[in-house]
Amino acid sequence: MRNISLLLFAIALTIFVACSPRHCCDTRYTTLTADIDSLFGAMFADSEPGAIVLIAKGDTVIYEQGFGKARLDENTPIDSTTLFNICSISKQFSSVALLILQERGALSMSDTVSQYFPEFHSPLLRQITLRQMMSHTSGIPDTRPRTEQQWQGYLKKHKSIYANVNDYKHYALWKESTQYLDDLDSLAFTPGTQYEYQNPTFQLVLPIVERLTDSEFTSWMHTNIFAGAGMKHTVYFQPDVPMNNYAHGYIPAEGEAGTASRSKDGRWEESDYGEANFFPTKADGGLYTTSRDFLRWQRALYRNRIINEESLKQTVEPIVLTDEPDTYYGLGLYSYRREGFPLKIFHTGDNGGFYTYAAYFPGSEVSVIIFANRPDWDRPATVAAVDSILVAEKLI
Repeated sequence: MRNISLLLFAIALTIFVACSPRHCCDTRYTTLTADIDSLFGAMFADSEPGAIVLIAKGDTVIYEQGFGKARLDENTPIDSTTLFNICSISKQFSSVALLILQERGALSMSDTVSQYFPEFHSPLLRQITLRQMMSHTSGIPDTRPRTEQQWQGYLKKHKSIYANVNDYKHYALWKESTQYLDDLDSLAFTPGTQYEYQNPTFQLVLPIVERLTDSEFTSWMHTNIFAGAGMKHTVYFQPDVPMNNYAHGYIPAEGEAGTASRSKDGRWEESDYGEANFFPTKADGGLYTTSRDFLRWQRALYRNRIINEESLKQTVEPIVLTDEPDTYYGLGLYSYRREGFPLKIFHTGDNGGFYTYAAYFPGSEVSVIIFANRPDWDRPATVAAVDSILVAEKLI
């Protein structure tokens, strides 16, 4: 009798392990599980920075696994509760914020930038609409200072709270990061005619939201977007506000060891949001979230729980062909539209040690989320491999 009890316990334990977030009990996905395990297991060692990988179909998570460490200093493994800076994937939330305000009659995406920024005196801003601002078709060049010489020229025209150019680049408040627009005297191209990826235009979403709603941006986003999507573990980075269970970003270490942010084995250097020379601000790349929270976001967005169908169309319908084949930009989102391949809506993000990707296939309701805290992996090749696995499994 005791042997039978032990056998039943072993069977129950096996079922429990098989039904963990990593492996789905549905035997249809055992091949997918093995293929994804093999792909990412070969890329990310358990003792190094790595990634969370989540694949879902509709309401069912069919694969979820953390690879590697969220924090080397605490030996913390990556799992579904780990907060990642999702970098430019944050942009879709900013676009949706403006679309919500458009639905409420507070603005129109056809309004010009100058209507919301009377303090900027450049007449060129009267030619650029909010739609162009949010689709990387504004023609605004990014002429923010990056060298000491450029910094000295900048200080002749603008005041700054920062002591030097490196401090300015590490964490710039939107007012600092967009001051150069005041004396904008030329555009890279006629607005609406070309694509050029720009962060400063998305940074302008924060003051627009605050000015139209008389609310602090972070609070408004939580009330009007995150809460509606059920995102309980999503926050914007603030230098003086602690976060729980967040991943550090890491880059391969170079030069001599000895810095406080160097890993014990000397191979990795911490490079978090606000530490990279990337002019990061909340609205263009400052969001931290988990894989599960982001899945909640995708479900809410594409099921019209946050914005209506017409607004959703504006985010995904192609406005401009990008510099990648068959890839278009809408309002805060890319769409991949290759003949013979299912429509894919996606965005990527890079900042310091964070390297991210999130996609949604509307025809099959399949989500793919890859949040990594290291940039030394081939994202295009990895995404192509995941797409091939999904095709082979007839999931898309």
